[in-house]
Amino acid sequence: MATFTGTDTYLTNTALESAVQCSLVLEKPLLIRGEPGTGKTLLAEAIAEATGADLITWNVKSTTRAQEGLYHYDTVQRLYDSRFGDGDVHDISAYIHMGPMGRAFKSESRVVLLIDEIDKADIEFPNDLLNELDRMTFTVSETGEQVTAARRPIVVITSNAEKELPDAFLRRCVFHFIDFPDRELMSRIVAVHHPDLNERLLDQALTAFYRVRDMDRIRKKPSTSELVDWIAMLKLDGPEEVSLSSETPYLGTLLKKEEDLGAFSVALGRGRRF
Repeated sequence: MATFTGTDTYLTNTALESAVQCSLVLEKPLLIRGEPGTGKTLLAEAIAEATGADLITWNVKSTTRAQEGLYHYDTVQRLYDSRFGDGDVHDISAYIHMGPMGRAFKSESRVVLLIDEIDKADIEFPNDLLNELDRMTFTVSETGEQVTAARRPIVVITSNAEKELPDAFLRRCVFHFIDFPDRELMSRIVAVHHPDLNERLLDQALTAFYRVRDMDRIRKKPSTSELVDWIAMLKLDGPEEVSLSSETPYLGTLLKKEEDLGAFSVALGRGRRF
């Protein structure tokens, strides 16, 4: 089995690579946590690219139920057809539509199944998936069809830690917390997006960026994607110096809350040197 080492556009460290490898070898879901902007969702895309597998995404919402991931029985369409004579209403299978997990199970080739932001749903949602994730099979009750995975999918589950996940669910997963990139890794990430960036501008931008993240009372700390956007704007002007002050350009690409802009001003007003 090939070792996952990231891709040209998704850079990793040893800890993350080891977690992915454990998930692949043990064939257990990989549960990923980390603050916004650390690449949790993009990891599934990177694994799909590295393994040559298709990616199936299940975006979880507050109203999502586990059943939706397996299949949906379209009773409304069947009723419509029975009233207006369209379609064979006796063929119930024609009204069964596979959800993301169902499509992953029915795929003839191995796929990557991303269950994104699992903690957005009801607290019982993870428990409702336990049997299916363990056995990789489920039954369509309306037809009696047994859907069993021909190839066990690579399951990546992301969480923003909005809710505690059940212990029984956690036991079935390989867990990894993606730490925020340190300066060295961040330099490499920025280089992927801005390969022609001036070294001096990069150094000054990174210094300012991490100092903003270290400021007291900043609630939504700027993320990697926001740094990339900020640098894109700085490149347009080509400033001689990048520093933190009341005149810091394009601050709205880094700070997205009014209270954070206020905290930034307070930090500057305290006479801190940047």
